Amino acid sequence: MMSGAVSASLASGNEAAPTYSSHVCSNTAFAANSTYQFNLDIILTSLSSNATRATGFSNASAGEVSGLFLCRGDVNTAVCQDCIANTTIEILGRCPLDKVAIIWYGECLLRYSNESIFATINDFLGTSLPDTRVILEAEIGRFIELLARTMNSLATLASNSLMGKTYATEEEEFNSSQVLSQTLYNLVQCTPDLTAFDCHKCIRRAIGILPSCCDRKQGGRVLLPSCNIRYELYPFYNFTAASPAFPPLPPGGSEMSSLTIVAIVIPVAVISVVLFFIAYFFLRRRPRKKHYTLSEENVGDEITTIESLQFDLDIIEAATDKFSDDNKIGEGGFGVVYKGTFFNGQKIAVKRLSGRHGQGATEFKNEVVLIAKLHHRNLVRLLGFCEEGKEKLLVYEYVPNKSLDYFLFDPINRRQLDWSRRYKIIEGIARGILYLHEDSQIRIIHRDLKVSNILLDDNMNPKISNFGLARIFVADQTQANTRKIVGTYGYMPPEYAMHGRYSVKSDAFSFGVLVLEIISGKKNSRSYQSELAEDLLSYAWKQWRSGTPLELLDPTVRHSCSRNEVVRCIQMGLLCVQEDPANRPTMATIVLMLNSYSAVTLPLPKQPAFLLQSRTMPSKAVDNSSVSLSVNEQSFTEIYPR
Repeated sequence: MMSGAVSASLASGNEAAPTYSSHVCSNTAFAANSTYQFNLDIILTSLSSNATRATGFSNASAGEVSGLFLCRGDVNTAVCQDCIANTTIEILGRCPLDKVAIIWYGECLLRYSNESIFATINDFLGTSLPDTRVILEAEIGRFIELLARTMNSLATLASNSLMGKTYATEEEEFNSSQVLSQTLYNLVQCTPDLTAFDCHKCIRRAIGILPSCCDRKQGGRVLLPSCNIRYELYPFYNFTAASPAFPPLPPGGSEMSSLTIVAIVIPVAVISVVLFFIAYFFLRRRPRKKHYTLSEENVGDEITTIESLQFDLDIIEAATDKFSDDNKIGEGGFGVVYKGTFFNGQKIAVKRLSGRHGQGATEFKNEVVLIAKLHHRNLVRLLGFCEEGKEKLLVYEYVPNKSLDYFLFDPINRRQLDWSRRYKIIEGIARGILYLHEDSQIRIIHRDLKVSNILLDDNMNPKISNFGLARIFVADQTQANTRKIVGTYGYMPPEYAMHGRYSVKSDAFSFGVLVLEIISGKKNSRSYQSELAEDLLSYAWKQWRSGTPLELLDPTVRHSCSRNEVVRCIQMGLLCVQEDPANRPTMATIVLMLNSYSAVTLPLPKQPAFLLQSRTMPSKAVDNSSVSLSVNEQSFTEIYPR
């Protein structure tokens, strides 16, 4: 407990000096006296000078550096300014040459990065600070119920900015056998640049971390870059400075005031009661200490919980107009895709899994958590899921420009893809696959790379989708086998199509087919015609051997292309589709080829794989809608929004 003097000082607004809480530094360093340091100095100076703002928030950018600060919603401008002055000095001492850093004080936070950090939720940097004191065993049930109800209520208040700032506080009486009576003080806050939806989502993620960090503790904090939450059994904020939870009553209008109070308070009271029983039911049913989170060996310091990703069915039904046919934008083996719009205007794509999707609840949720860990500009991002009754829904970012095949194989639309745009698409796909193979915290083999699984955003940047057939490899694993061949012929390498062997080189083969299709604007015939027709790989190889590789190029881009880039991409594509997986380049080598084409000498390709195969190989696409989970093959739920 705090002393009465300290409690009185908080209540009266005489805040103590800012206090350091925690910090996180990246492992990516910048050079001393570099342009980055020059821009960082500009950012920190700008943020420090803006600390007098009444909003308690400011952001700035210079060159590639982005930075922001956020002061706790109850502190005055003098304390805010003092806190930011401390953090701008402290952060350079604790993270002297780090490109990415964040520091939390009790009264403020400050962060900067070499990537844009505005209006985005960052899950990778965060920490928790539990109290050392514990709640008595006899009081655990009542305390957790009270905390869960209060935190969920505050998440709604803060995200809807009812108090003018994206923060909220609440005090609740907690009768305890430890003392006669105690008050539970709670605070939640987001950076104001977040949308209401993202603010609520961030706070829910922080709340989901509480059971693993602060179980049975008298106090605890979860500090994330875009939001934070805290609870204590003593007053740690100036609660007299907090704005009222509801708008002020109209002056002189007693009757109107009463109606306003009734209109606002009754729904909130009902919601609070409902949340109370939900929290009680959930917390009573859950096994002790059970918490849905990825294992440490998979995710390091990242924290993503099932609770933070779960959407209510009624929210998704409202966003899609109850899955109206007018919002239907796609259909595949796993179900139907709908376009939707959340209440804050954010557009989403909802995958409604069909009854044939045979996963159980636990496996489905575990896959969602795994997929949610994949964050890359060239991968479609999973926002969350819903599982209620028979419904299994996946919620993704909405990618407006449909899939690559919509443009590439249409005689009119393909004209929108000039050579520079096609080259950019090839580069983006390569980077996305490299992330899956090497840079994400789990190694993933996609196994179903094809033009229809490449979506295009507003700027025609590619995003890899459809992880329905993906497989996870452990750190040292290089190859796996399966007896169930699923996917699309024409993109499958021969070792997989004929023997069930797959590896990172399987994706390299599919990437090679993609490259040749993007260059030529033609489909690989084996994916849709009889095997008697000449496939694209055969045609590309014949032109290469004849010394006329540019004959492969789509005529609509010949006037706008770089001949050297085209020939180099054809050579790279043919290297990827060689029969022996050992002869195919890795995705790391491919990215190097694309980014340093003047400095890297490519080897000469050998004859493509399918030229050497028997004509008894099936030629039609395999139905990939019946993927099942097994002990040796961990599957991913499909990502396929349009």
